[in-house]
Amino acid sequence: MAPPHSVPQAALTGLREDLAGVVLVPGDPGYDEARTIHNGMIDRRPAVIAQCATPEDVSNAILFGRGTGLPIAVRGGGHSVAGTSVVDDGLVIDLRRMHAVVADPEHMTVRVEGGATMSHLDHATQPFRMATTGGRVSTTGVGGFTLGGGSGWLERKFGLASDNLLAAELITAEGKHVHADAERNPELFWALHGGGGNFGVATSLTLRLHELPAMSIAMLFFMPEAAPEAARTFRDLLASAPDDVGGGVIYLPAPPEPFVPQHLVGELVCGTLFTYAGPVAEVRELAAPLFALKPVIEIVTDIAYADLQCMLDDPPGLRNYWSAEYLRALPDEAVDAYCARAELIPPPTSCQHVLFPLGGAVAAGRPDDPIPWRSAPWVVHPFATWVDPADDERAIQWVRDVRADARPWSTGAVYLNFIGSEGEQRVVEGFGAENYRRLARVKAAFDPDNVFRFNHNITPAA
Repeated sequence: MAPPHSVPQAALTGLREDLAGVVLVPGDPGYDEARTIHNGMIDRRPAVIAQCATPEDVSNAILFGRGTGLPIAVRGGGHSVAGTSVVDDGLVIDLRRMHAVVADPEHMTVRVEGGATMSHLDHATQPFRMATTGGRVSTTGVGGFTLGGGSGWLERKFGLASDNLLAAELITAEGKHVHADAERNPELFWALHGGGGNFGVATSLTLRLHELPAMSIAMLFFMPEAAPEAARTFRDLLASAPDDVGGGVIYLPAPPEPFVPQHLVGELVCGTLFTYAGPVAEVRELAAPLFALKPVIEIVTDIAYADLQCMLDDPPGLRNYWSAEYLRALPDEAVDAYCARAELIPPPTSCQHVLFPLGGAVAAGRPDDPIPWRSAPWVVHPFATWVDPADDERAIQWVRDVRADARPWSTGAVYLNFIGSEGEQRVVEGFGAENYRRLARVKAAFDPDNVFRFNHNITPAA
């Protein structure tokens, strides 16, 4: 291991004087909390954490990091499974103090600061009965989610989060402020529709809002022996469902919740989730063929969108390893392979085995964006979480086995927010080879020294 980077005291004092926010170093109160991220497998010790309060703070922190030779990581929500928001012996630019969200219902837009989470966004827009596509958990950071493409419950109706991106404010590797929209810096704006945090630190995003007067769900749980038929029925229903319908199939250990009978707690169950941008009476009708299969648990209710977003929140600090395969088709053989692998979820982990439909507004979105996976109709998303490091090998291998099972139907493209560090070729597949070359030219224009490299990295074009 390399020796710790020695930060000149004068430079550190200067940073503290320059920032409206807080500067933390090892040994300071709050340092350990500030370096802790969602994935409990990641245990890194930055030399400096700059908890920025303003865009000017971000600029000053970047210049400090470059001046002292510290590698720079950027933290928004800290939800990256690869742990890219924290770096050993470097500088973390922590945006969490910058979490303001301002909704403009008249113009149907919302301005979101770089450190805001889905919870901040959804609770700001819900009073106006408006929403935009967000992640499927409330703790995800809006910035990294959106810039990576942004897949969520409302995507079939409203498109991906990046489809709703109207403008961005960035601080570049030179510490300069840049505005990007369809007219100003259009090539950078294109790159921000899926290219992630490669081009600068997003201090705010402006997103399009949509009316969402009602939201409802039908969450039906089946025992494993009934799951293949339930999954095929869900697939067939989605083939003709309106774009207002989303959801997925999910295997998981039945949680200790009031709606779960005590004898099922901890048992493997298969849930089919219908999310519907409309009233509960209609979702029951849409999901009628699933009700006919006699689920062992039924949850059918109107629900506020912000509450739906919290429904599958996973607690921070668990060990996490995720991946995904985007499928060109979902024949019965693929459903059977998906269901069979669920039976092999390694105990005592709390892994989730998820199958999401795409289509609708996702497939109809901007075809030239660096999001080659948007045309896939289905995605399988193994989501492993566990407590004991002794289970690392088994949990990670299970995720890899899910990918291997799905590969005969895979498009090869992948949503990079759904995966960890899987190699450079996988990053290229996430953008598409032609898009990657174009992104590399944008990277060379805005970050030629690859300062922002702790991400699904794009190498600047020579």
